[in-house]
Amino acid sequence: MDLHLSGKRAIVAGGSKGIGLAIARGLAAEGVDVAILARTESTVVDVARDLASEFGVRAVGIATDTRDDDAVQASVRRVVEEFGGVDILVNSAATPFSAGRSFDLEATSDDVVRGELDVKVLGYLRTARAVAPYLIDQGWGRIINISGLGARQATSIAHTIRNVSVSALTKNLADELGPKGINVTVVHPGVTRTERLTARIARESEESGRSPAQVEEGIATNSIHRIIDAEEVADVVTFLASPRSIAITGDAVAVGGGVPGPVYY
Repeated sequence: MDLHLSGKRAIVAGGSKGIGLAIARGLAAEGVDVAILARTESTVVDVARDLASEFGVRAVGIATDTRDDDAVQASVRRVVEEFGGVDILVNSAATPFSAGRSFDLEATSDDVVRGELDVKVLGYLRTARAVAPYLIDQGWGRIINISGLGARQATSIAHTIRNVSVSALTKNLADELGPKGINVTVVHPGVTRTERLTARIARESEESGRSPAQVEEGIATNSIHRIIDAEEVADVVTFLASPRSIAITGDAVAVGGGVPGPVYY
């Protein structure tokens, strides 16, 4: 299937590693010019150089902290100047929740929740607010927000709140921007094979004496009993970024290999 993406221009916020990097690579493989936004300048520059070399597209890396609205606005303006416009925004810039976060009520301080909202919810809002005028002017665009299956599970207060909030943001944007030719969707990955998960499996294998395959078996509790690769999440996002996805907007697409038991409708 030709996704009609060649020549489109994308911003991938959080595209320097993990799922975001896989998405950037998936778009570049379809001929999309890609701008990578992330906080570490040396990393984004290296990633952009590699994308341009491997896929023959235009690529730029811009050090950007999405907690800073002025920085976001400046980065988007730079992308538009270099690429001549922007067609696609993928929001994937967020701190992994497993990184030292508190889970119970007593430990969930106001600051913990504020921090999650500032990065993953307000950060997504800032980038969408900066990009939307350009999409509106041209009458076409795609915004894909990467959330997580934590939106459907009460795993912790802050984790659930941030992911549900991304879904709410997505629906509001979709209804407002749909008449202007812009589709907005949210993608919910589950446990996904990234650099971080690979390191976790190796660590647990060493500590427990189990083989990496045995550790993976304990982690892969989804319907297909297999960990989803970041590239497989990227395949879905790449389709949603394309003109072929016109029938999907304001909705959530789960890409975790299925959740056993519950019926979602």
